Amino acid sequence: MPTLILVRHGRSTANTAGVLAGRTPGVALDERGAAQAAALPGRLAALPLAAAVSSPLQRCRETLQPLLAARPGLPLHTEERINECDYGDWAGRKLAELTDDPLMSVVQQHPSAAAFPGGESMRAMQARAVDAVRDWNARIEAEHGDDAVYVMCSHGDIIKSVVADALGMHLDLFQRIHAEPCSVTAIRYTRLRPFLLRLGDTGDFASLEPRERGAGAGPDTEADTDAVVGGGAGAP
Repeated sequence: MPTLILVRHGRSTANTAGVLAGRTPGVALDERGAAQAAALPGRLAALPLAAAVSSPLQRCRETLQPLLAARPGLPLHTEERINECDYGDWAGRKLAELTDDPLMSVVQQHPSAAAFPGGESMRAMQARAVDAVRDWNARIEAEHGDDAVYVMCSHGDIIKSVVADALGMHLDLFQRIHAEPCSVTAIRYTRLRPFLLRLGDTGDFASLEPRERGAGAGPDTEADTDAVVGGGAGAP
């Protein structure tokens, strides 16, 4: 079966503003996110990509634009099922405002029981994302063979939920997984089981440097404000 290259969108204006973007329209890449996207074609240059699949949101489409420009023949498909989690009434709010909400501790510690007011449950989010991946695996294999490689650009919580499924992890453990903006995660699917080949690879180890005390919880907290699970209120 195919190898899936999962790319999280580059850093967005909502990330730097500390806002839980969700599906709010008009959220674009910031300057750093645009630079991350520009570097993506070089990072994936060795891979014979069969197709690109994107969340419908602007920040994902912008992340893939340089890759599509570098590969004019690469087909792009939009997949609604890998859209960002529907955070409902939480979307567009500052994460600092949500930290003390009782639901936040459930989202972080027991996400399989979490459902966002006016939005969807995290169980439903994972189910649709995993279904999308399996459907695309079958389609890519049928059209390009079982050694095909394809890229899918989505969001932090979506990517982590797909990785958890590939590892056979319960959803309640997926906050232990981290995927930075514009990171690359690779999963090779086979008939009997998936293999996680890369996880959150950016080629940059700066985010692993020790932080000053009080600088924030979890890795790259500022850049992860569109993912609300694990590592503190702002990290995925």
